Amino acid sequence: MAEAQQRVVAFGDSLTAGYGLPVEEGFVPQLQAWLQAHGADVEVVNAGVSGDTTSGGLARVDWVLGEGADLVILELGANDMLRGVAPSVARENLDAILAKITGRGIRVLIAGMLAPPNYGEAYRAEFDGMYPALAQKYGAELYPFFLAGLGQADGLVAFYGLLQDDGMHPNAKGVKLIVEDIGPVVLAALE
Repeated sequence: MAEAQQRVVAFGDSLTAGYGLPVEEGFVPQLQAWLQAHGADVEVVNAGVSGDTTSGGLARVDWVLGEGADLVILELGANDMLRGVAPSVARENLDAILAKITGRGIRVLIAGMLAPPNYGEAYRAEFDGMYPALAQKYGAELYPFFLAGLGQADGLVAFYGLLQDDGMHPNAKGVKLIVEDIGPVVLAALE
């Protein structure tokens, strides 16, 4: 008897939603294609909302989990940072989201974000540190920096030809690199 198809819910903000890209070039379709090409029988569901914060994610987590999942990729926090929300508030919201997900027996892969240097050392330490701390608390897999596949220089994403004109969101080529980097982590989390 064949195993049932696994359901992955990509729960996040514009980076998950595929902001500014044709649907097929976004993170979710590219990740699903990558996983299937690597032997996974999987459906990846796009639960990304552009502009979403951890507060917004907490408000919609029950709805997002309505049809269940085998794995949730949790990618939230970047908009909290961009809006100057205190890391303690973002952490509290992520903690509550993780409690709801793991309370249903669903595995989680936390895809973190890093604050840039101009936010100051104290903010950066608190913000960047919340993801590994929460992963440890909930026994979740951790992918420390969602944009790591693009390259990294001291926590800054510094590359040309991989971002859209807004300088913040990856273009299709950038998404492909992100998927190639996070793909093996997702595959391992599914096994």
